[in-house]
Amino acid sequence: MPQATFIQEGRAIDYTPGTAVTSGQVVLVNDLVGVARTPIEANALGSLAVEGVFDFPKASGASTAIALGATCYWDNTNQRATTTSSGNKLIGKSVKAAVDADSTVRIKLNQ
Repeated sequence: MPQATFIQEGRAIDYTPGTAVTSGQVVLVNDLVGVARTPIEANALGSLAVEGVFDFPKASGASTAIALGATCYWDNTNQRATTTSSGNKLIGKSVKAAVDADSTVRIKLNQ
């Protein structure tokens, strides 16, 4: 008997939300952060991307730049990416530097 059986590549996972999810919505499932690539109706099977490169919203203004290669987290309270780990969920690494004036940061999901 094998110890593990291959199921899929794992770029996306099955997900059935209790409420409708919009395309591009960031979804937290315990410590897993996924992104809905298409809308998912409430109580209907859909999928969340858990790999890939996405533009996430970030704060803009003084001292909000995010460096290339920085570890990024999802701040679910403020609905944006941050480099602050405390109280937030790991998203991945920045793959493009974001300056203070930018309202988004490009992140490769890596959990």
